Amino acid sequence: MKALVYTGVETLKYQDAANPAPSAGDALVRVESVGICGSDMHAFLGHDERRPAPLILGHEGAGVTSDGRRVTINPLVTDPNSAASLSGRENLDPGRQIISMPPREGAFAEYVTIPERNLVEVPDDVSLDKAALAEPMAVSWHAARLGIRALHEADHGRAHVIGGGAIGLAAALSLKAMGVDNVTLAEPNGARAAYLRDHCGITIDNDPDGAPLIVDAVGYAATRAAASALATPGGVILHIGLGSSDGGINIRRLTLQEITFIGTYTYTAQDFRDCAAAMWDGKLGPLDWVETRALSEGGQAFEDIRSGVVAAPKIILKP
Repeated sequence: MKALVYTGVETLKYQDAANPAPSAGDALVRVESVGICGSDMHAFLGHDERRPAPLILGHEGAGVTSDGRRVTINPLVTDPNSAASLSGRENLDPGRQIISMPPREGAFAEYVTIPERNLVEVPDDVSLDKAALAEPMAVSWHAARLGIRALHEADHGRAHVIGGGAIGLAAALSLKAMGVDNVTLAEPNGARAAYLRDHCGITIDNDPDGAPLIVDAVGYAATRAAASALATPGGVILHIGLGSSDGGINIRRLTLQEITFIGTYTYTAQDFRDCAAAMWDGKLGPLDWVETRALSEGGQAFEDIRSGVVAAPKIILKP
């Protein structure tokens, strides 16, 4: 098969790769659509020691199984008998794996294998490009659920999101779908901000006064500092972004103002299914904010994202 392979820092090669061999209980999926995630970019730049070269990246996939089912892929592989899984928190399974991270190759390829239990079928009226958004949407759906649950009931009506990439946009859409009426978003890239405002109906505010619920969908020291300052007393900070690990949290303010800080990672299996169902039902909007390119052009797509010239929140690669 053909695959886009991460072969070294800032190097991706479109080349031949061995066809994956399904293990017992696995499905073989012919990949039709696969999104580029921020974590793929971190690996490409050499910033993710969990993803050493050579490796096939990509974990936001949708495609067709060998028996003809149209599916989207939950890429988080966990032990169904672990204590975390049995408590409904599979994402905290200490033995969790994810495709695009050893020992599992990713979906920037013509084929990928995944346990059957990780597949969610896609209705015929939903495109596989949209279905590939289930993974990043589920990340933010999970975070939004945790944040709303932690908020004081009187504070459920207002939230602010930092970062207008796919995760930030998905967070804004998830919060709205869950009943938060007043959601604003900060995005410093002018082209991206205009796209979100004009194409996605998002209210852009790069100088907000604050809100009870703050989502950091970027994860750098500067955005954590902004989140620490913007959360109103008694509020909640949801930290999704994995930009860097150091600095930014104002522990004194969080303590004195009783602000809850929640780190959120991926999703539970139920979150993934619930989010997919909401997508199929149209509750998260038209999901038409993607740009598609051939997998063979993936290297240039990474360069364009890195250069900040891509207005759409998500690029979908087509094997």
